[in-house]
Amino acid sequence: MAGVLGAAAVGGRVAWDRGGFGLVESRATRQVRDYRLAERDAEHAELAIARAPAREVGDLSPEPTATPEQLVRRALEAMGGMGRFVSRGDVVVVKPNIGWDRMPIHAANTNPDVVAAVVKLAFEAGAKKVVVADGSCNDPNRCFQRSGIWGAAYAVGADVVLPQEHRFRSMRLKGDVLDEWPIFTTLVDADKVINVPIAKHHNLAKFTAAMKNWYGVLGGRRNRLHQNIDTSIADLATFMRPTLVVMDAWRVLMRNGPQGGNIDDAKDMHTVIASVDQVAADAFGCTLIGQKPENLPYLAMGEKRGLGTTRWESLRVRRV
Repeated sequence: MAGVLGAAAVGGRVAWDRGGFGLVESRATRQVRDYRLAERDAEHAELAIARAPAREVGDLSPEPTATPEQLVRRALEAMGGMGRFVSRGDVVVVKPNIGWDRMPIHAANTNPDVVAAVVKLAFEAGAKKVVVADGSCNDPNRCFQRSGIWGAAYAVGADVVLPQEHRFRSMRLKGDVLDEWPIFTTLVDADKVINVPIAKHHNLAKFTAAMKNWYGVLGGRRNRLHQNIDTSIADLATFMRPTLVVMDAWRVLMRNGPQGGNIDDAKDMHTVIASVDQVAADAFGCTLIGQKPENLPYLAMGEKRGLGTTRWESLRVRRV
């Protein structure tokens, strides 16, 4: 690999080559599997909500009572452990939101500690390779570096792959809006795909997390899809059905999303949500910013397509 992310970055390299990982020919269609838990798994949660409760009034320490990694581990334990989703020898792609040239305090990108925790758990479950990748909206070099995700992911052994042109192939999505489109093949040509979005406000979609996070697999002029954003989100979520969703709500952008910029627009919530149901994860996640699932048309579309349920309370929910 070549192409270091600048002298200011911590030592390491990013996948940047013209002949390395991810350059195999695309399969032209995504292999969709259903990872929703069966009835025999009734002891495990279908939606896990891990929170670090606030310290009692009078405690001078502003620190939360758990770390992001601890919350990720607790949520996955409630789901039955990462070993239920990742098998020994798997190539696993972890797909955070790395769309914006923002620092973690702005809550525009997935928290780097949440990403690192998911990578570590995948390796612990026996993954042969873990790849962290996303299609950034701003300059990828700056997004991956300034978000802290590149350094955190590389430090725990992940391959970090930037969205270079040679990694995109035209694929058929067979959606109502998205038919044929350039797709970031690194994000689809893997054994397992773990969606690791951040919960936040979005000025067009009203809320963005799991389903909207799939915009990062697209190349081309994505802004053209904003005229029919709800249908395009549903199309993408139909195409990119995740093995697992681990939603970051450690710090949540409450307004002026998706990229924010004013730290006063974000709020510490010290929460991580895990689910096999991307619709339910978003239906619960949107309540964190005061939104209602019925106000998000793409959730109803996803439910109608059999992707999950908007009635997240109907699932086996465990709060830890």
